[in-house]
Amino acid sequence: MSDVTQSATLAAPRSVRGQQWLQHVSLLIIMLVLAVFAWLSPIFLTVMNLGNVLQQTAVVGTLALGLTLVLSGGGLQGITGGIDLSIAANLGLSAAVFASQLNAGQPIAIALLLTLLTGAAVGLFNALAIVWLGILPLLATLTSMNIAIGLEMVLTSNASVSASSDLQNLLLSNGPLAVSWLGWSFLLLAFGVIALSRLTSFGLRLQAVGSHPQAANAAGIGVKRYQGLSYVLCGVSAAIAAIASVSLLSGSSPGANDNLLMVIAAALLGVVFSRRLVPTLGGALISALFLSLIANGFQLINVSSYWINGVEGVLILLVVALTALLRRRQSRRTQGV
Repeated sequence: MSDVTQSATLAAPRSVRGQQWLQHVSLLIIMLVLAVFAWLSPIFLTVMNLGNVLQQTAVVGTLALGLTLVLSGGGLQGITGGIDLSIAANLGLSAAVFASQLNAGQPIAIALLLTLLTGAAVGLFNALAIVWLGILPLLATLTSMNIAIGLEMVLTSNASVSASSDLQNLLLSNGPLAVSWLGWSFLLLAFGVIALSRLTSFGLRLQAVGSHPQAANAAGIGVKRYQGLSYVLCGVSAAIAAIASVSLLSGSSPGANDNLLMVIAAALLGVVFSRRLVPTLGGALISALFLSLIANGFQLINVSSYWINGVEGVLILLVVALTALLRRRQSRRTQGV
């Protein structure tokens, strides 16, 4: 066996061991955190409390799924390749549209349609700016974030808008296992999106576009079209999350952009559950639930929920640093081969 072959053979197991180490440590941390909360609060792992956590995860979890689609289309360098900082502001604008329409007495079908169109329009704006005009994702989505915040303030005068409908009542009513239909709807949406990404040509091509854009383009896959569509779908996810938010809050209220850090954390933490160290939809779902459990645990043990921002920041820093380190090691071994 030649030296080149031996180097390649040794590099692959080391790379796999590094990824497995990251995944095992992450799972261990999750289990330890849950065990501590369960020890400090007897009701933490009850069915009622877990159902409440699932319901509370619906908004951030839906946003994290949409953001993960953009990160998937952006490739291994997610932050520079594809990011949507406007997703939480899009949620606020879409929620304002939904609540305002219901408050004005519009039929639920009209309110839903306008909400989905609002979310999709913000996503389409991002797609045009980033994919076809070539503006940096951070700059383009930062701009659309401020536009969405401004439009929300104009629409609501920076005040809460109350809303009620049969749909909201249905979503908050209990389903199987005393879990609200909103919680079950979120799980159904999450599993549906995961299946879409893994079992359909669209999902597989989007992953190919993110991982190997030049090869995908050579194979006849419209790279720009798929990247642009990921931003539009991200916008639609913000609209769906807005419907969930209005149901939970009985209306819209300013400050939706405060969810941005938690959404980014959930999407990026999904990296640790991927063999290729890239954001995944399944990982985003697990991470969103984990972050919601942390917030819930803090509430049960009477610790200020503001601490969750610090926890999210530390987790993002650790995951980004560790994945960057592992990727550099993989790159050096590959170059050494």
